[in-house]
Amino acid sequence: MPDDTTDGIDAAAAHRAVEPAEQAAAMMTAAGMARMPARVMMALVAAPEGGYTAAELSERLGVSAAAVSGAVRYLQQLHFIQRRSRPGDRRDRYEFVHDPFVSSIVGNLPVYSRLSEYIDDIAAEHADDQGAHDRARELAEFFRFLSTRMLQIVDDWRAQRRDTPS
Repeated sequence: MPDDTTDGIDAAAAHRAVEPAEQAAAMMTAAGMARMPARVMMALVAAPEGGYTAAELSERLGVSAAAVSGAVRYLQQLHFIQRRSRPGDRRDRYEFVHDPFVSSIVGNLPVYSRLSEYIDDIAAEHADDQGAHDRARELAEFFRFLSTRMLQIVDDWRAQRRDTPS
């Protein structure tokens, strides 16, 4: 008979905040994230200390191991989750990474800068087509603005975190 416990804890008791996690995942899906990675990510946000194994994620979400595997792989590539092994345990556990969006924003800042340079090149090649030139110039300016503001947002967030008592 299969054991329906999570490290000695009743599985139903271990799975808390299921509904709000599903609602948050639905919002992330509506904003453009693929559905299964959004659900896995929010399940890991709500996971008990130590995260979940792939089997526990599958059980919590009511989906196949293959669905969890693909979502986990995608989220690891984005550095939103991490795989951890425990000494003596053959099953890896997955955990939500601390502040993954800050890391993602900081990591993508050079992309915005380079993207604006390429779009400037598009504008330059359309000097004789005012509409294309103006669209490209405005988009390049937006990406430069975004890069500057995102860095400021990250700095503000870090300053706020230092000022907030734990």
